[in-house]
Order: sequence, then C-alpha cells, then structure tokens
Amino acid sequence: MTNTNLQLIRGAIVEEEIHLTLEELCQACRASEEHVMAWVFEGVLEPIGDAPPDWRFTGSALHRARLALWLTRDLEINPPGVALALDLLDEIAALKTRLQRAGSR
Repeated sequence: MTNTNLQLIRGAIVEEEIHLTLEELCQACRASEEHVMAWVFEGVLEPIGDAPPDWRFTGSALHRARLALWLTRDLEINPPGVALALDLLDEIAALKTRLQRAGSR
C-alpha cells in the first residue's frame, strides 16, 4: 500500500491589469521598501506615478522584483549589478525569441 500526501497550495494569478502599491509589492515579494526604491532608482522597476506614495506596479514588476530580490539576497549583487543582470537576462530572452522566430520560417 502506498501512502500519498497531498498538500493544497493557495495562490493568486497576477495579471498585467492589476496595479500594486509600493507596500503591496513589498509584501508580495518580501522585499523591503529600501530595496524596491533602490531598484526603481536603478531602472530595474518602472512604477506608474511620480512619488513613492503614488507609485503603482504591474504584475510583471512583481516577477521582476522577485528576481531582483533573489539576485540581491542569494548572489549578494548590489542594485546597479541587479539592473545590469536583469538587462542581460532581458536581452537573452529577446535573442531566444528571435532565434525561435527565425527557426520557424
């Protein structure tokens, strides 16, 4: 006889139409406001709004903030390095897309 353990996982799908405040983004990715503000300053995240109380972040910013946090905590990369790493990852993704399109012709 086998014993199967099932674990329920609860989550939410974050869509592009959803806009998170600075506080909500920090809670969702478990990052401090200081980290998020540094990433905004470096261009890692691009909020809608002029000042931190007015900032709104899209669902894609949540994914990017989680990557930035991983680079910061696990790899000990500073904010300018995080910006460079994410720019390079974006470039790799764009090149892969171009290669896939070229291969499908």
